[in-house]
Amino acid sequence: MGLNYPYLLAYLTPSTVDQMSGAKVLVVDAGGRGNAIAHAFARSPLVERVYVAPGNAGSSMIEKCEIALSKGRPLKEIADLATFARREAVDLTFVGPEGYLSDGIVNLFSEEGLEAVGPRREASVLEGSKGYAKDLLRDIGVPIPRHRSFGDPEEALGYVSSFYADNPGMNLVVKADGLAAGKGSIVCGSEEEAASAVQRIMVEPRLFGEAGRRVVLEERLEGRELMFFAVTDGRTVLPLESAMDYKRAFAPGEEVAIRLYNRLSGDPNLDHNPNTGGMGGYSPHPWLDGDLAERIMEEIAVPTIRGFRERSGFEYRGMIYFGLMVSEEEGERVPKVLEINVRLGDPEAEVILPRLETDMYILSRAVLDGDLESVKLKWSPDYCVGVCAISGRVVKPAASGVQEERPGYPGSHYTNMPIRGLDKVDPDVLVYHNGTAFGRDARGAERLFTTGGRVLTVVGRGATLPAARERAYENIRRIRFNGIRYRRDIGLTP
Repeated sequence: MGLNYPYLLAYLTPSTVDQMSGAKVLVVDAGGRGNAIAHAFARSPLVERVYVAPGNAGSSMIEKCEIALSKGRPLKEIADLATFARREAVDLTFVGPEGYLSDGIVNLFSEEGLEAVGPRREASVLEGSKGYAKDLLRDIGVPIPRHRSFGDPEEALGYVSSFYADNPGMNLVVKADGLAAGKGSIVCGSEEEAASAVQRIMVEPRLFGEAGRRVVLEERLEGRELMFFAVTDGRTVLPLESAMDYKRAFAPGEEVAIRLYNRLSGDPNLDHNPNTGGMGGYSPHPWLDGDLAERIMEEIAVPTIRGFRERSGFEYRGMIYFGLMVSEEEGERVPKVLEINVRLGDPEAEVILPRLETDMYILSRAVLDGDLESVKLKWSPDYCVGVCAISGRVVKPAASGVQEERPGYPGSHYTNMPIRGLDKVDPDVLVYHNGTAFGRDARGAERLFTTGGRVLTVVGRGATLPAARERAYENIRRIRFNGIRYRRDIGLTP
């Protein structure tokens, strides 16, 4: 279906809505990003129904949205999702997580005549293998830090030793080559830490499973990290708004909590503040200005999309974001690529998408139809601050009668904790669910329970950053579950 995008974007009137409304969308995602994507589609007057799979409790709490079910069960398998999309005459499917993309969901949907927004399996390798992505970027001239990939732990340890001998004062980042849910990087401050990271990823306890079968050892850069988001139809690349995100589990000044976490996790580096999938963020980004965005587009985003197409023969279509380190070199801000992600980020999507004023359905159709050059993105000037409530440290009696203490996300954590207080959240504050489900308590009453490490993302909105931050924290304090923890510095001036 071809659409006249400029006309629709400029002249979307009640009559055109009546003529085109009734679209059905399937969002494939289980977390807070999926809630935010579904919410964006639900705001479109062209969309009648948004199905979410596998979804969570929050997926059915958004207007126009419901969980995609088969025989009363949420759908997870790609073949079942395709069957559902065909049966319900879904107009387009939007894929959130990298796992589904790497498993070829877009390929299968395409083979069955179904349209899905996201890169094909061949293009998702840009996130599925950090080593492949870094080698590609190096070969096409996109700026990256020095790196080496290894499949043998002894060879990796040998490189660690030689790197530190040859580069006094410098350090490494050790990364699992495969998909590790955003937690596969260990930033090291010494040779001992780097060697320990290699052992823990590749040998024992194999922190990231098969994702750590190979590792990338990368020069640790100094500067400021930036997540840069874009959307592409394979030819045209448009920058999206960005967000300041908070990956570390603990805020500065929480040294006691960090050491306790590491003791409970068995990490010999007691001062290591672990990475997470994200503890929160805010948008717009505080220091991503027009000049820097233009440089990133010219030197990184556009060359990557073009270079991948020319080298592989495959087009990349969908959302993409670049994890960058921006360093000061001779008075200039120089961005280098730390990683590529073939999707929207989580929790960045939860603070970026509420600001999107361009119709999400029209934007997605433009990606599918190869007509992105006709779209002009429009954003609200408001700030959004998102704070993630996570499953933190909990002590519980074990079956043996001995108390068991778990450190909490991103380490081992308890689930199935009843959640209270959502009814006290103000109507203008968004609550995107990351890991929740409905269940029955001991008395048979339906309750909301935790199901994961990240549980909820509370998003406040305001004309200023302090106003949005106050709304988020004022409301997250009303929510309760055993072990709830959240960083208290989200949205403070970096």
